[in-house]
Amino acid sequence: MKSIAALLLGCLSLHSAYCQPKQRVSGTSTTRLNNNQQAFLDSLQRDTFRYFWETANPDNGLVPDRAPRPSFASIAAVGFGLTSYLVGVERGYITRQQAADRTIKTLRFFANAPQSENAANVSGYKGFFYHFLDMKTGERFKQVELSTIDTALLLGGILSSQSYFDKNTPVETEIRQLAEQVYRRVDWTWIQPRKPFVSMGWHPEKGFIKNDWKGYNEAMLLYVLALGSPTHPVEADAWSAWTKTYDWETFQGQTHVNFDPLFGHQYSHIWIDFRGINDSYMTGKGIDYAENSRRATYANRAYCLENPAKWQDYGPTIWGLTACDGPKDTVVNGRKFFSYRARGAASTQIVDDGTIAPTAAGGSMAFAPEICIPALQTMKTKYGAKLYGDYGFRDAFNPTYRYPARISNGPTTMGWFDIDYLGIDQGPILLMAENLRTEFIWKLMQRNPHIRKGLQRAGFTGGWLK
Repeated sequence: MKSIAALLLGCLSLHSAYCQPKQRVSGTSTTRLNNNQQAFLDSLQRDTFRYFWETANPDNGLVPDRAPRPSFASIAAVGFGLTSYLVGVERGYITRQQAADRTIKTLRFFANAPQSENAANVSGYKGFFYHFLDMKTGERFKQVELSTIDTALLLGGILSSQSYFDKNTPVETEIRQLAEQVYRRVDWTWIQPRKPFVSMGWHPEKGFIKNDWKGYNEAMLLYVLALGSPTHPVEADAWSAWTKTYDWETFQGQTHVNFDPLFGHQYSHIWIDFRGINDSYMTGKGIDYAENSRRATYANRAYCLENPAKWQDYGPTIWGLTACDGPKDTVVNGRKFFSYRARGAASTQIVDDGTIAPTAAGGSMAFAPEICIPALQTMKTKYGAKLYGDYGFRDAFNPTYRYPARISNGPTTMGWFDIDYLGIDQGPILLMAENLRTEFIWKLMQRNPHIRKGLQRAGFTGGWLK
């Protein structure tokens, strides 16, 4: 095994040819993966898949927000999980029948889960679902919001199941029917108190959340699904109104639509192949949304390389700011640290406390493998079992953070490492690795009529939409 010094030296020596951005419009890299990288991704995908397969409740398909600490279910994690089962079949981790059995239990739960305006003993309302649900009962967890974006991420997984299970067997036919039922039930027009925008959510106790989905972020998928609805679609002007709220700026030498946490440049791209298709906004900029995400990834890395706050270990192969766990909301030696926080770097804002999340690089593999894979390999090698465990990468780490050792009067320990894996961060690692290697999810979703209709109503043309 190569030493860390050798890995870093190798990357630095190839910096101009391998680690620098290539100016492209297609949005994905033409870099070919070598045998070492293929083997690394083999193990990474297999380990990450096991998070969804082993931690989900087999009776209702609900996936925990995090593990191994006890947790409520995250409906977004369920969406990632449903698509991960399809990758599991294609990779030979499970059989098609196993995936179908897990999928149908999941879809039966969401199709039959109680929906009403009541504050308790329900799972959702108007076709939307609450952000977090009890793992066993499937009912609303505490007083969380009815979440439009998390429902959209759930639907991404549900529609991928609809497109994949295409055989005329009783189980696969029912999967398609249930997927259609759940999607058709969502009333997108109800949750538009300030048209043409979609609200971020609703509480039975106090009504609609005051914030709408504006500014470039993960809501691309949400608006595509809202536009593509066969029953309660939003008006076509919702998309153009949304793009008018974008921030097109140059940050760290990369001119693109800015949004600071990298997950906003990744989530929608898991299910939608934006390479070579364009709306009027990106046509005017001369690039596509995939290229935009590639530039955002390079800008994020460039900020970490500059490292203005001088955080420990930041460098060419240790970088990546996005929403993730953190050590603690505290101040140590005058430096501010956070617990869970949407970290990121862009012209819009910078939130950086020295915490790095592997999913930042992992979720951008399909855009920039030439910088993302070396980062993941270095992090795994350098930090070992503190960062990489049974389910792949733990959520985050902070080499700078110092805290007292458990032994009384012991030395100060440097470096915080999360003990949890987060479903919404594991999903992008597994699924974007697959898009990089085979384009499996992208090609699958190109066949889904709801995705196609939503994109066309948003004004997308060209490429695979022809």
